[in-house]
Amino acid sequence: MTVHTECRLTPFSAALAGIILVGGCTGSEGPNDPAGPFTAVSAGYPFTCGIMPPGNSYCWGYGRDGELGDGDTTSSATPSAMAGGLTFEEVSTGYFFACGVATTQAAYCWGANSSAQLGNGTTTVRTSPAAVAGGLTFKTVSAGTGFACGVTTSGAAYCWGINLSGQLGNGATSVSPDSTPVAVTGGLTFAAVSAGDQFACGITTTGAAYCWGDNSVGELGDGTGTGSHVPVAVSGGLSFAAVRAGDSFACGLTTTGMAYCWGSNLAGALGNNDTTTKKSLAPSAVTGGLTFASIGTGSYHACGLTTAGAAYCWGNNLEGELGTGTFTKSAAPIPVRGGLTFTTLTAGFYHTCGLTTSGTLYCWGDNSGGDLGDGSGSVMSNVPVLVVRG
Repeated sequence: MTVHTECRLTPFSAALAGIILVGGCTGSEGPNDPAGPFTAVSAGYPFTCGIMPPGNSYCWGYGRDGELGDGDTTSSATPSAMAGGLTFEEVSTGYFFACGVATTQAAYCWGANSSAQLGNGTTTVRTSPAAVAGGLTFKTVSAGTGFACGVTTSGAAYCWGINLSGQLGNGATSVSPDSTPVAVTGGLTFAAVSAGDQFACGITTTGAAYCWGDNSVGELGDGTGTGSHVPVAVSGGLSFAAVRAGDSFACGLTTTGMAYCWGSNLAGALGNNDTTTKKSLAPSAVTGGLTFASIGTGSYHACGLTTAGAAYCWGNNLEGELGTGTFTKSAAPIPVRGGLTFTTLTAGFYHTCGLTTSGTLYCWGDNSGGDLGDGSGSVMSNVPVLVVRG
């Protein structure tokens, strides 16, 4: 197994990115120019997508199910332009598929579709963006594992795809997938929603967090451990600015910048410095007293971005997804190596990516499908590496 343990920036590419190399990153490798500038990024499994001005989308990594959206089923170790000529406001990557909101507010999905997760009324793989059925206008979408959810411009939540655990939130007990969007029940007005593995969470416009679906390890955070086919309130009475659903856990960021996580604590994913408790049925404070501006969840790791732009990660680290220069897991937040200042952070299943203030993009962790976009195609990295042009 080959791994990189340095940032692999040449002085030339570092100068282009406007970055001073610190924290032990020697910059001894990496001849390619940085890709970008990017305005958004989303890390999935096992691929990544990003947006460049004026909304052009690019994806890289594993592509055999069409998840790169570039019109074929070929993997790519560097950013590949999406087919179709659409411009996107946001993109969300899930498990072998992705969805995005176009500048027209229409939702599109592409990639694997065996569970009808593309929402276009079929179960056919799509190698380029396909319109989500129903003619709804969305302000945000989220791709999970076998299903996706979105929030319309009026604040209504809809989900589509697999429903084995009630993750569509429409109250249905049928395990049959829905190939077109179905309304999440309850009449709540959402600001955002996040699709995880077999559950989803959302925050309302008043800052209340709700989750629905599987709850076998406390994913819903309602204190019960009982699954629900409709939204249930996350316990604790906290006011959230963001919530992110991971594999079998979720994390939320309060309006004061404090991070809380709930669900499975495998590999220390909850970040509460507890290495003995296997799960938490209710929100548990992330240790360290850090004030975060954003938070992201992966398979069994999470990352937070402080108000100063510093990245911290915790949880599983088998593929180097914490970016700390080691492969040692951590039950508490530890800084990502390299001293970079980020504006955006996204945690994928086994890798993580961050967008700097200059629009330069770095990724770290698993690279088996080319997820990191550094051109190597298979070399994992436990520190940030530059996403480069093809």
